[in-house]
Amino acid sequence: MRVAGLIVFLVLATANSGGYRYGVSDQAFYLPAVDRQLTPDLFPRDAPLLDSQAHLVASDEVMAWLVKGTGASLPVVAATLYLVTLAGLLLAAVAFSRGLRYSWWAVTVFGILLTFRHRIAKTGANSLEGYMHPRQLAFAVGIAALACVVRGRHGAALLLVAAAAWLHPTTAMFFGIVVGVAAFVSHPAWRLKLGGAAALAGLVALWALVAGPMAGRLITMDPEWLQVLSAKDYLFPAQWPIDAWLLNLAYPVVIVTIWRARVSAGLAGPHETGLVFGLMALLVFFFASVPLTMGAVALAVQLQITRVFWILDFAALAGVAWWLTRSRRAAIAALAVLGIASAARGYYLLEVAQPERALVRLELPDTTWMAAMRWLDSQPSAWHVLADPGHAWKYGISVRVGARKDTLLESVKDSAIALYDRSVAGRVSERTVATLDYDQLSTEQMLALSARYDVDVVVVTADHALSLPLLYRNADFAIYDVR
Repeated sequence: MRVAGLIVFLVLATANSGGYRYGVSDQAFYLPAVDRQLTPDLFPRDAPLLDSQAHLVASDEVMAWLVKGTGASLPVVAATLYLVTLAGLLLAAVAFSRGLRYSWWAVTVFGILLTFRHRIAKTGANSLEGYMHPRQLAFAVGIAALACVVRGRHGAALLLVAAAAWLHPTTAMFFGIVVGVAAFVSHPAWRLKLGGAAALAGLVALWALVAGPMAGRLITMDPEWLQVLSAKDYLFPAQWPIDAWLLNLAYPVVIVTIWRARVSAGLAGPHETGLVFGLMALLVFFFASVPLTMGAVALAVQLQITRVFWILDFAALAGVAWWLTRSRRAAIAALAVLGIASAARGYYLLEVAQPERALVRLELPDTTWMAAMRWLDSQPSAWHVLADPGHAWKYGISVRVGARKDTLLESVKDSAIALYDRSVAGRVSERTVATLDYDQLSTEQMLALSARYDVDVVVVTADHALSLPLLYRNADFAIYDVR
């Protein structure tokens, strides 16, 4: 029965994410970082850009180690980690809700609620992703830490937070706040030691920021740097519309209201109060960060503290599941309605909204764009490719993923990486201006870009004729030599 439930959850969660797809979205960074671990000769020009984020996480090393150790391909390893992430999330959610003494009706409803992929308003994060993402795996580990918290196993929770930090440090940091405050509230005898540990952690953080690996992140972002991030308004809560504020601030209201109802009914667990205080500490942390992001302090912006609402979203959904199942009749109705709704939504996303999508796509897609990328992949690894800056979102797969080649600019991911490094932001800004109206650039302009940036080949649509040696052509794309 439990295995069947897990399978149902995997299918519904994947369908509600628009299907599992390899190589898309944020994998435009993560997969090239892994490829570079596997083949160090790759990306000789883009290495500084990739390293500006890759050195902050260990996920690329972990995935490369799995590929080498198992002999499996990178797509198989990515798909396996995706399944591990979803299974881990469900198991952690079950342990969390059972630790709160929820009935199995509530646990089941909670599991169905988790299948509804949704965006956490103005955070740049989704509750689920249709691909392997280290942040999602770190989140699942963090939920396992909260499952330990509600059982009073705060030491084990801290170890899990440390494990999550290995995968995605900022996600783990948010869970660390919850665990630390919960332990402080639940264990009065630990408070002196916890205070000492917090002070020591503060000193280590101060050293890291002043003289250690995080040095230079207390600077103020200048206008050019901020301009590159202008489309990412979720980084700056002061720019949020009122509906985003109301939605995100509804989470703590739901959490506290349901906690008080459970306390009044005598149903709250012995460590539930500590959990709630830990969750509210996230809200305090968020509000403390707002003036710093308004002042464009680099570290405050880079931490993306708005993502604390992802954890609050999870806790609020757990509370709603309990609320909907307070009686057997209500539980059966909630289970039926939500189960049908989840299945119907998944069916709609795959069969109506985007019928070309399959539930699972383990490899890169078979498209004319990917045919061009596969041809490029067979060419020398040192080639520098010039393509439409928006190619990843227009055609689905980044040049760095599909062709495993350096590319002059991939506008969406490069601007995201620019968050962590001022020099990357300068690079993105300059190259964005240089490639404006890409589909209208003439032969002379392409040659000028080649001379300026040492480009080897350009990829254009088949109807964008250039007076250059043609290396490859298919129905939709052509590749020209500009050396």
